[in-house]
Order: sequence, then structure tokens, then C-alpha cells
Amino acid sequence: MQKALADAASKVPAVTLGFWLIKILATTLGETGGDAITMTLGLGYLIGTAIFAALLVVLVTAQIRSRHFHPYLYWAVIVATTTAGTTLADFCDRSLGIGYVGGSSILFALVIATLGIWYWSLGSIAVDHVAAPKVEIFYWATIMFSQTLGTALGDFLADTTGLGYDGGALVFGAAIGVVALLYYRTRISRTFLFWAAFILTRPLGATVGDFLDKPVAAGGLALGRFEASAVLAAAIVLCVALIPQRAGRHVAVEAQELI
Repeated sequence: MQKALADAASKVPAVTLGFWLIKILATTLGETGGDAITMTLGLGYLIGTAIFAALLVVLVTAQIRSRHFHPYLYWAVIVATTTAGTTLADFCDRSLGIGYVGGSSILFALVIATLGIWYWSLGSIAVDHVAAPKVEIFYWATIMFSQTLGTALGDFLADTTGLGYDGGALVFGAAIGVVALLYYRTRISRTFLFWAAFILTRPLGATVGDFLDKPVAAGGLALGRFEASAVLAAAIVLCVALIPQRAGRHVAVEAQELI
């Protein structure tokens, strides 16, 4: 049984500080990369979403078909979810006129619905091992919706509340700090805290990405989107190469799950 669990955990990386560092870089790249295609190239949110959705389908299929954990493939899928999430959130919020509040509400409902169906179907939403195709489908669907939700939340806080991109980044950074404190100081479900952190790192990356590439007059640094994306992509590749990427569970084995 222990051998089976070990094998089942081989499709995802162990969650470490390095995991979260790469995740934040990936979400920031998703913001700059998505905006580069939709805004800088002028392709629009619908075409941009179609491009990144097609790429996501190819990469997720490769991930599910693989038999073992492949670090570069895993993080490529993460980047694909965050770029597709960026363009999809912008399409819903802006092109469809739903607005940030409406878009965030719908996406939050989709995240909860996906987790609910996952739990109803398999009896657990724990992410301590992800390898069976059915579990992987739920895993990546939840990630996709959470990345899109994070984009909407980041835009809402930065643009609507007047906090700006740097202020939004500070708020979400502080929220992640609270989640980390709860992880080390309480017995709250590790599954719940994982998804909370996963969602919160997306708007953090979104606000940082906007801070990098938005005009100075809008509170940004006015860096080129393609240039910023290239630097972020290089940083991700470097981190994956240098930070140990061992296959492992997304929550500690000894942690008592409450879900």
C-alpha cells in the first residue's frame, strides 16, 4: 500500500518554499505573457484565450499521459493555466462586461463546484498524491479555475479599490503570510490551506506583473511585456534547474487531514 501511494505521488512536485517561489514567478509570467499577446500584439482577449487554451489542452494531455513526474512539463502546464486564466478572466470581466465583482463571483463558484464534484466523485479533495487520470483531471480543472479567479481578484483589488498594483501586491502577500502562519500554528485542513495559498499566489503574481508592465502614469514600471516575460521565463527555468524538484506529496503525510 505504501508503495502504491509513493507511485501515486510521482506526478506532482513536493510542496516546498521553492515550489511557491516558482509558482509566483509562473503567475507573474502568466500576467505579462497573456497581456503581451492580447494587448501588445492586439489580438484581443478572445483570440488570446483560444491560443492559450489550445496550448493548455496539449500540455495537460501530455502531463496526464506521462507516467512519472517531469518538472519542466509540470511547470509548463502551470504557466499555461495562468496565461489562459489571465486572458479568460479579462475576456469575462471586460469583453463580456461582467465586471470584476461579477467575474470573481462566477469563478469562485466554479472553483467550489469543481471541488464539490471532485469530493462527491472520489470521496476526498486531498492533494497528497495526484497520479490517477481522474484525479489529475479534477486537479488541473481546479487549478485552471483558481488561476482565472486569482486574475480577477488581482484586477479588482488593484483597479477598483484604488490600492494600485503595489498596494494590491502587499495585500495579497500579507494574506499569503497569514495562510503560512495558520499552516504552522494551527491544525486547519492542509488541503484547505493549500488551495487558499494556491489561489492567493495568482493575484499576487497578477499585481506584480501589472506593476512591471503598466505605464508609469498608471502606477507601473513601464517595462516591455515581452521583455518582462522573457526574464520571468528564464528565471523559472533557472529555478527549476537549481531548486531540487523531487516528486512528492502536496501535503505532509503526518498532517491530519480534516477534509
